[in-house]
Amino acid sequence: MFAKRHQRLRELIVKDIVQMPGAFNALAARAIERAGFEAVYVSGAGLSNAVFGLPDVGLVSMTEAVEHARRIVNAVRVPVVVDGDTGFGEAMNAARTVAEFEAAGVSAVHLEDQVLPKKCGHLDGKDLVSAAAMAEKIRAAVAARSDRNFMIIARTDARGVTSFDDAVDRAKRYLDAGADAIFPEAMENAEELARFAQAVQAPLLANMTEFGKTPLVPLAELRKMGYRMAIYPQTALRAAFKAIGEMLADLKRTGDQTGWLERMQTRKELYDLLDYDGLEAIDRAGSGKRG
Repeated sequence: MFAKRHQRLRELIVKDIVQMPGAFNALAARAIERAGFEAVYVSGAGLSNAVFGLPDVGLVSMTEAVEHARRIVNAVRVPVVVDGDTGFGEAMNAARTVAEFEAAGVSAVHLEDQVLPKKCGHLDGKDLVSAAAMAEKIRAAVAARSDRNFMIIARTDARGVTSFDDAVDRAKRYLDAGADAIFPEAMENAEELARFAQAVQAPLLANMTEFGKTPLVPLAELRKMGYRMAIYPQTALRAAFKAIGEMLADLKRTGDQTGWLERMQTRKELYDLLDYDGLEAIDRAGSGKRG
């Protein structure tokens, strides 16, 4: 059912670098698709923050993450790439995580080499599993997928824990274990992003999250470096909640929301995004009504 999406993602990263804004719910995913983006990213931080009101420190379960991803997949037609954290355990847990995400229609998942419970990749105080343990997890994940086009992306957090060279070494070991792509987390400058791309010959994912350890690099520069995927995990969420906070403060201060009407999505715009007319047409067809 989702095989064409998996194949499409593979085709996209061969053709050019793919921009993937993060969707914190199904409606945000639909807005991303409507804006013309060809893939959607589902951040673990977005799930923890927006859905549960929790920090991104490994408090969400695999079952909760899969159900969240399933709702987003069902809201769009483009490929969906998901943050699989550590695989929610050891190698066998990672294998089940891959199987469940693939069954939910996800086209790619990234797994990281942090110790469970993990932390946001741009926080200090992280710990890593051994490279051998992570390679075993990657092998189990690869064996668990049923469609070879479903992508296993290995994320290494080594740059923020050990060294840049360790991140490069780990990436190569993860590729040898069967990973389809590499996600080097928390590179500290554009030069490191470029050096990593020169050292690791594989499809690479760049994390363009705001206010973190990695600078925000324009897409054209990432393309020149050789990156094939660029994610913007919390961009939509940060913009939305900044606006929500300002609106609520103004509503409390003034007693009404009229000053915000021009900055709001209208009812018509919301219904259009929800494809309300399409659902109405289905309802009419099912009940034999005529418009």
